[in-house]
Amino acid sequence: MPTVRRPARNAGKDGRADTLGNRIMFANRRLSPVRNIAVRLLLAFGAIVITTLLVFVERDCYADRGVTGTASLLDSLYYATVSLSTTGYGDIVPVCDSSRLANILIITPLRFLFLIVLVGTTIEVLTQRTRHEWRTNRWRKQVENHTVIIGFGVKGRSAARTIVESGVAADTIVVVTSDQAAAEEAARLGYVGVVGDARREEILKEAEIGRAARIVIAVDQDDASVLVTLTARRLAPEATIVVAARESVNAEILRQSGANIVIPTAESAGHLMGLSLIAPVAGEIMEDLLDATRGLNISERDITREELGVSPARLDASGLLVLAVVRSGRVYRFDERIDVLQHGDRLVVIQADGTR
Repeated sequence: MPTVRRPARNAGKDGRADTLGNRIMFANRRLSPVRNIAVRLLLAFGAIVITTLLVFVERDCYADRGVTGTASLLDSLYYATVSLSTTGYGDIVPVCDSSRLANILIITPLRFLFLIVLVGTTIEVLTQRTRHEWRTNRWRKQVENHTVIIGFGVKGRSAARTIVESGVAADTIVVVTSDQAAAEEAARLGYVGVVGDARREEILKEAEIGRAARIVIAVDQDDASVLVTLTARRLAPEATIVVAARESVNAEILRQSGANIVIPTAESAGHLMGLSLIAPVAGEIMEDLLDATRGLNISERDITREELGVSPARLDASGLLVLAVVRSGRVYRFDERIDVLQHGDRLVVIQADGTR
């Protein structure tokens, strides 16, 4: 069995996962502190204004120190402030049935609103925690056949972006990272972020990895990749696992650990650079294929109804270049003969951007 080459730096053990704990993050719309304060002040001011106007309109039904019908606008404002902020001093009181009913149905709810604004920080924390727990529980019940991306560096971000560009909903992608800032960025992009060390089984369980259909392991060290792959395969025996390896000599041990596909990133980049020097046009085409924002795209998809019974060679006229046909689990490359496409076939094609 080949040995795993360990890099000089043990960057995987940064100590942050144990400090941060495991936390699930969802995409949220957040107000700035200034805007948050402004909204609260506006709510408090609105409650005071409504109460003041209500009392002033019914001033004939309020008694000020036993004298009815003498409440001025200032008296109404005074009554509004002491009623909303406290239980009142009793110097101005409602004496009519209509004014007492208004106090019960309108002013009392406004008092609750005013008090909530005053203690808004505590209420907001409790509300956010409750909402977060509710969203987490609902997400756990609904999540299934999702994609888990472990590591959110350059490779993890690119993998997530490519998956989304292929038509997968962003909220079905779960990002596991020990970097708090990276998890927050993932949440801002619409993914679900889980903060923690992916080498720990309980962190992977937070991501519901056992119900995932696809797993991408894009951490920076091959030894960490092996540990994560072993755990992920045990927790998700049916999932497709793709792992990025820094060095190709570690690819075999990653496959033995449970990876379906291993991408040697350093060798692949070096091969592309060498190809670009020796055959610049070929290198440019390969770069074009790897960059989804440029003219050519490579994709895998089911055949359409119009393509049923058509030979792959005929599809070239429509702007498609068929690289392979997947039939009953077997891959037929472009140099293997396929007469006509059958029901259930999948195509691996190169097509120009905007082509069906």
